[in-house]
Amino acid sequence: MGRTLFEIYHDAEFQTQHEKFRVSGPGLDALLEAQAAGKGAIIVSGHFGQWEAIRAAIKMHGLESGAVYRPNKNRHYERRLRAGIEAGGKPILAVGRVGTRALVRHLREGGIISILLDEKYSEGVPLPFLGHDALTSLSAAQLALKYDLPMIPAYGVRIEDGNAFRVDFEAPIPHTDSVTMTRAFNDSLSARIMANPDQWYWMLRRWDGQ
Repeated sequence: MGRTLFEIYHDAEFQTQHEKFRVSGPGLDALLEAQAAGKGAIIVSGHFGQWEAIRAAIKMHGLESGAVYRPNKNRHYERRLRAGIEAGGKPILAVGRVGTRALVRHLREGGIISILLDEKYSEGVPLPFLGHDALTSLSAAQLALKYDLPMIPAYGVRIEDGNAFRVDFEAPIPHTDSVTMTRAFNDSLSARIMANPDQWYWMLRRWDGQ
């Protein structure tokens, strides 16, 4: 946790350390193709490994991804954390009505946004996650369908001594319906966690009754 927080606090420097990142996967080509066509894209991930490595990899390819962000009530922590996240790419959009409007505008203008979908969402739909139903937001899939955008799972997996990263861009989730697509993402993230359980940040109340 300390290493991850330190990397985010110093994200401007972290993003320049290209030798740390091993980037691959079909989702990267899909992202580049969408951008070449003037279309936006939605990157979906979780609090797993170092998620800022994903946006670093995107910057390595001459692009920039904004992020959806939940402000923190601790003012000191909020100031430091937000500054670090902003260094990784803009815009940084707070959850809520105002942030949602800005998010839609950014995507419609061809922007990239990164969303972490492993938090409990009280207004979400119960979908299987690690074998148990968890309230999950459908917003990423709904936006991907509405604006015909690729929804690409991506993960920054710590490798070697934990100071290097394999950034995997999986193939875009096929467009079907928002529940099926979100369930596919939950399955994708579950598989990553089962393969590397020590890299998942289980710090939030993810399931009812937890």
